[in-house]
Order: sequence, then C-alpha cells, then structure tokens
Amino acid sequence: MASSPLITSKQKLIAVSCVAVWVGSLIIQTGLLLWFDFNFGPAIVDSLISSTTIAAACYIIGNNLNYYQPRKERYFYIIIWGLCLAAISLTINRYALQYTISDKAYLVFLDLSLPIRYCTNSLLIAWVAIMHVLWNTLHDQKENEQRKADAEKLAREAELYNLRQQLQPHFLFNSLNSIIALIGRKPEEARNMTFQLSDFLRGTLRKDDQQLISLKDEIEHLKLYLEIEKVRFGHRLDTDINYDIECDTCLLPAMILQPLVENAIKYGLYDTTGKVKISIHAKKEEQHLSIAIQNPFDKESNKPHKGTGFGLRGVQRRLFLLFGRTDLLQTHHTAHIFTSNIKIPQT
Repeated sequence: MASSPLITSKQKLIAVSCVAVWVGSLIIQTGLLLWFDFNFGPAIVDSLISSTTIAAACYIIGNNLNYYQPRKERYFYIIIWGLCLAAISLTINRYALQYTISDKAYLVFLDLSLPIRYCTNSLLIAWVAIMHVLWNTLHDQKENEQRKADAEKLAREAELYNLRQQLQPHFLFNSLNSIIALIGRKPEEARNMTFQLSDFLRGTLRKDDQQLISLKDEIEHLKLYLEIEKVRFGHRLDTDINYDIECDTCLLPAMILQPLVENAIKYGLYDTTGKVKISIHAKKEEQHLSIAIQNPFDKESNKPHKGTGFGLRGVQRRLFLLFGRTDLLQTHHTAHIFTSNIKIPQT
C-alpha cells in the first residue's frame, strides 16, 4: 500500500534531520578531539559511536512526534523525552567506548566530558524536536485553512445554487397560468408558448453547471424568456436590446439578467395598461461589462427601492458571492424611468 504524502514528507524530514545530526556531530566532534591533541584512532571511534547514538535518539523522538503530537499545555512531555533520550544515548555511548577504546587516559577524559556531552546531546535532540513540532504545527494550520476554504467554497456553491433555483418558480407559475388561459380561446398560441417554455427550461438546465457564459449566449436565452412574456402581455410589451459587437464574448454569470428584466416588467407593466418598452443596453468599460436595464416608472404609483423584491436582492447576493463586491448592482430612478445598472468584472 502506498504511503500518504503527509507520512512520506514527515519521514523525509526525520531522515534528513537525523543524517544532518549524524554528519554534523561526526565532523565537529572529530575536529574538536583532534584540536585537543587526541590520536586520530580514538577520536574517530568516539565520534562515530557518539554520532550514531545521538542520531538514533533524534530518530526516536522525531518518529514519535510523527505519530503523536502533544497539545501545547503538554509540551513538557517533549522535554522529558529529550532529557531521557540524551541520558540513554550517553550511557550507551559510554559503555560502548569502554569496550572499544583501550587508552585509559582517553577514558578518563571521556568521564570528565560527560556533562558537556549530555548538554550537547540534549540540545541536538531539542533542535530536532522543535523542528518537528514547528513543521507539524505549520502543516496543521495549513490543513485547517484548506478545510475552512473548502467548507466556505461548498457553502458558497450551495447558496448560489439555492439562489438560482429560486429564480424559476414565480416565472414558471405565471407561464403555466397563461398557457391554461390560452388553451380554450387560442390553442395555437398555447402550443407555441409551451414549446417556448420547454426550450427555455431546457436551456436553464444546461446552464446549471456553467458559472460564466458569454453575453451573446445570455442574450439568446433572455430572448426566449421575453418571447414567453410577450405571449402573456401581448402588444403591451416591447423590448429594445442593444450592445456593441465587442461585448459578444464578455463573460457574465448565467441567468443574471433574467431577474433584472423580470423586475423591470413587474414595475413597468403591472400598474399600467398601455404599451411599455423595456430597454437593455450593454457596453464594455475598461475592465467591466456594463449593462443597463430600463423600464417606465410612475413615481406616484410606484416607489421601488434598491433591493426591492427577491430579484434585485438575489442578483446582488450572487454578484457578491462570485466577485466579493457589493457595488456591482446599482439602481436609480427619475420621474419616469427606473434603471438597474450591473457591472461584471472582466479578467
């Protein structure tokens, strides 16, 4: 069975640190002993055994920290482990040298140097332990941040999906009611509207997994919606869609315009009996795609405000979840025109 990347990286860290301790200890101790005018033979034997025992002690504490990471309030356990391992490694080293070195003067020096060797071993073990603790802490912190980011991403995607699902029921119910009303007196129009509704819903389902689409595709899908609404309102609804050809490939969230147009129809037609024009204009402005949706507005009978109804609130929430900005949807009105301005960042 292949080991996990985490275990592999930890094992590599243990191996590298132990090899570094072994090589460094061997070179430094041999150099110091030669500097004190000891013979090369006893010096190299002492250094080899000492380096091996301390490297083994470092491996033991590093391997333990690989599988067991004490909590912050129990870090003193690591100190106890380190002191015990330093004493054990030094004891093994002392008795091993007793049987491998016959020089009595060197053994006397060895006994006199035991306190210094103990402190040195403790420092080396502490260095390895601190390195592993820091590495584990950083890895756990990175892992927690990744889990938090994944959870936030899932929550954001779930909220976006929920927002998109709430766009359809109101429009669907109105369309079905219109079809029912047309069946008796205008069956052909009811049939055409049924096909249009089918095409619209099919296009909606295809876009469920697409986060961003081109303005051209969005407008084509929006036209299906408007054709259905024109059946409902007849000659009263007129539309004007105008945008530069350079905007065709600009990207925007799928179905972001429909709730804005639905809002325009709601406040433009519901309180009037005459013909109403809904205007949609798009243009490229530096790093943004700017779209303005306008509808007639009677200040006396209508007093819409920013965020009125689910449509505007849903669009603003979607834009915030996708782009992290709250200034991408603005609404304003004059005495006779209500305008929704939406800006989509282009990268």
